[in-house]
Amino acid sequence: MSPLLITLIVMGLLIAAFFAGAGIYTDVLWFQQLDYLRVFATERIGVAALFGLGFVLMFAVAWLTIFIVRKNRPVYASANVSRDSLTTLSKPLQWFVPAILAFFFGNATAGFWQKAMLFINSEPTGKTDPIYNMDLQFFMFQLPFFNGVVGFAQTVILLCLLLTVVFAYVYGGISVVGKELRISKATRVQTAIFAGLYVLSFGCSYWLAQYNKLTDSSGLFTGAGYSDVKAAIPGLQILAVIAILISVMFFGTVFIGRWRLPIIGVAAFLVSSLVLSVGYPWSVQQFKVGPDEKSIEAEYIKHNINATRDAYGVANVEMQRYDAVTTAEAGALRNDAVATANIRIIDPAVIAPTFAQLEQSKQYYKFQESLSIDRYNLDGRIEDTVSAPREIDVSSQKGWYNQSLVYTHGYGLVAAYGNQRSPGGEPVFLENGIPTAGKLGDFEPRIYFGRNSPKYSIVGGEREKPIEVDYPADVESPAAAAITDGEINDKQVLEGEQADTEVTDVAGERQNLTTFKGDGGPVLHGFFEKLLYALKFQDMELLLSDAVVPGSQILYDRDPVQRVAAAAPYLTLDRQPYASVVDGRVVWIIDGYTTSRNYPYSKVSDMGSLLLDADNNNRTGAKYINYIRNSVKATVDAYNGKVTLYRWDETDPVLKAWQKIYPDTLTSASEMSADLLSHVRYPNDMFKVQREILGDYHVTDPGAFYSKEDAWRTPDNPVSRARTVSEVAADGINSAADSVRTPAQPPYYLTLSAGHDKEPTFSIYSTYIPNQTGANTRDILTGYLAADSNASTGENGVINNNYGKLRMLVLPKGSAINGPGQMQNAFNTDPEVSRVLNILEQGETNVVRGNLLTLPVGGGLLYVQPVYVKGSSGRGFPLLQKILTSFGDKIAFENTLDEALDKIFQGNSGAQAGDTTAANSTDKSATVPKTDALATGKQPAGSGDLNVALEQMRTALKSRQEALQKGDWTAYGEADKLLQQAIERALQLQQ
Repeated sequence: MSPLLITLIVMGLLIAAFFAGAGIYTDVLWFQQLDYLRVFATERIGVAALFGLGFVLMFAVAWLTIFIVRKNRPVYASANVSRDSLTTLSKPLQWFVPAILAFFFGNATAGFWQKAMLFINSEPTGKTDPIYNMDLQFFMFQLPFFNGVVGFAQTVILLCLLLTVVFAYVYGGISVVGKELRISKATRVQTAIFAGLYVLSFGCSYWLAQYNKLTDSSGLFTGAGYSDVKAAIPGLQILAVIAILISVMFFGTVFIGRWRLPIIGVAAFLVSSLVLSVGYPWSVQQFKVGPDEKSIEAEYIKHNINATRDAYGVANVEMQRYDAVTTAEAGALRNDAVATANIRIIDPAVIAPTFAQLEQSKQYYKFQESLSIDRYNLDGRIEDTVSAPREIDVSSQKGWYNQSLVYTHGYGLVAAYGNQRSPGGEPVFLENGIPTAGKLGDFEPRIYFGRNSPKYSIVGGEREKPIEVDYPADVESPAAAAITDGEINDKQVLEGEQADTEVTDVAGERQNLTTFKGDGGPVLHGFFEKLLYALKFQDMELLLSDAVVPGSQILYDRDPVQRVAAAAPYLTLDRQPYASVVDGRVVWIIDGYTTSRNYPYSKVSDMGSLLLDADNNNRTGAKYINYIRNSVKATVDAYNGKVTLYRWDETDPVLKAWQKIYPDTLTSASEMSADLLSHVRYPNDMFKVQREILGDYHVTDPGAFYSKEDAWRTPDNPVSRARTVSEVAADGINSAADSVRTPAQPPYYLTLSAGHDKEPTFSIYSTYIPNQTGANTRDILTGYLAADSNASTGENGVINNNYGKLRMLVLPKGSAINGPGQMQNAFNTDPEVSRVLNILEQGETNVVRGNLLTLPVGGGLLYVQPVYVKGSSGRGFPLLQKILTSFGDKIAFENTLDEALDKIFQGNSGAQAGDTTAANSTDKSATVPKTDALATGKQPAGSGDLNVALEQMRTALKSRQEALQKGDWTAYGEADKLLQQAIERALQLQQ
């Protein structure tokens, strides 16, 4: 090999090592700043250790195998390979082949590090399985490790056996002369030993297989059934003993030199395996269990029910019979005044475009497509809110300088009352505007870390003048302009904010500039760090720009979910993180789950499939679990990205093991402030998993469970099938297009009273209908599940005892309360509702239905659905115009919820809804008498006047949109007033 080639190879290796080292070093800097360097180091050390162990083990055994074969080769040469060739190839083969095998084996064992660490660090759980009476620690932590070790051992032994045969043939230890197969004594001994070890490993595998039966999900249910316990498990035990005996026969071949006995043993073993592991269990299942499966399997079904309810955290669900009344009597809601006042009429999935149009302010801000449900203590009253942070969006900005140095962060959190609307249909904001103002007090409004953050930003440093755009100067949103002194006393500006900002022109606009003052990312001390990150992000501007000054920090990996995943890689994270104002900061709150697939007898489910519904149709890779706990509550500071992990479930054995692996990374929940606890809620994904499990496992009687006579499912989302009036089906039967399953209805957060004599509290709920298909499908309510989501007691570190309490209202089987699908169909086919919606959809407007809520109030079930109107062209956004309600067989369709409730309950519901103010400001002349003109297809009188009114609606919508884009809020208000008058005129002309 020439010196030049050697030099090039060495240089190439050094460059590759530099790039690899640069990546590792930047990761170290990032984790060090995050204060979770120990997590990074532990994981990398664990992976490296297992890789090294696997590599060394495989290399040593393979090398020794080849060495022994080569050393004991016959003195004569192979018939196919000359002795000189053997001498030449022997040394390279002896090193090269083991190295290749060791590399792949090391990679396989590296992925095993988590099971190994959990095995080492696990503790007894205090619970036992019903068959072997062994602590669940064995099944959840030890058995997976033993299975892996046996599997790896089988692989090593089999590879060594193959190496022995192949190299023995190459070196002459095995030869074929004519029809005679010759095997040297050394080869026979080595082959017999490896064959015996291989059969012995099968004995270990069969012995472990009996325990694996308790988590086997291939049968009627997860776990061992009658035929498993009485036939399959004893058969596996016998096979394990037989395998041990046959391995002894192979070891005996070392001394007696004969293969007949072990070969006969292997043949007998194969026959025994077919009989004991397949034939006998099959016959027991067919002839013993099959004729009376329901009663024979009852004991084992009970094991499955108990284990599943415990593993999924639903063992203590409080069941209550709910005899729902269907007669709407006057004053029926008097005892539900708190719940009624908090009925949410703002749909977070619909109103996001309205937030964007009213509060986005500039093209470089952005709101998420679906907003969050939160609550705040305002003037001594807990208010459910719809909120979202105003995040930065650099996609509209040109140039590296603007994208990386100028537009670095979002600004403020916008929150609206969930139970209120303005007369024009906009949300009523309690916090909004730029600078942020409202009822949430003083807080740090800058959002450097969010769901929509840029790839990276360079902030802070020793600068003479600030260059980061903080917020536009002299900007005020229409909602802020409309706020009266009675709603917000004054605009509260963060103290010290003016001292940190400087007003100047940026891109032709007056902007307030600021400089980041936190500790949010690695510091770029000099040329070396800038070079590393220029290579990482492949941006040479980062290295060459003079704007990257000493002390600058580089912020990246800023998604709060991504940061928590890095700090706690063992957690499965909830898909709905949400931002709240907590103790003067905007904080992201994220729920983390510990899961397992190895809980004996618990049903195995694909978590990804259980989470699919109308709010989440993003199918990810399968994740099979049969145990889940909401073990961690995590927070991420939106200003500096600080991650805090709170240990929420102190009893979770999985979390206890991980706590030993990553010590000092978790903070006790007792350290949570009262303000933070007031925003903690029962996690959305956890509830979705539990509601699906309880669809079957609310039944605890084995016989009823086996028959599935009372199986339930989550209703299809009715809004998905009822977005426009054209989808009305008069007969209520789904069309062929609906043969494809509609996404499930998502759960909703509401303040409600789940059951008789229950205090109203912030909760998450979902409903059930019978789990039926085909012509017999019925869309009637069978159950109502709610989880108490209020963790606050008002004290620091003290968690509400009722938090997480699951309550299930079970409707009598003879009742016929409409399910969400039937209720939506009733709304669609009601003549009055259809008539008004047809009017609202004429011209350039579309009707958008909000979430269909179900509330257990007034001794029955009340349905509430907000109805929005949005322009069909331009940047139209939804405005709340009508409310649909139903109780029993009565339907009301009014301008406000307060009016609708009074109409249903004989003129007086007994309680007031949250939109009473809007009701008082609404022109009662807008109420439309019933008519079936449109339902019959007849053109109403005065159609010319109607066309004029519709044209006025179109003109007013256009004028209002133009005013919004110009920021002319006076013109906006005038156009909005004209729009309301045009709508009322159109409704009156339809009398």
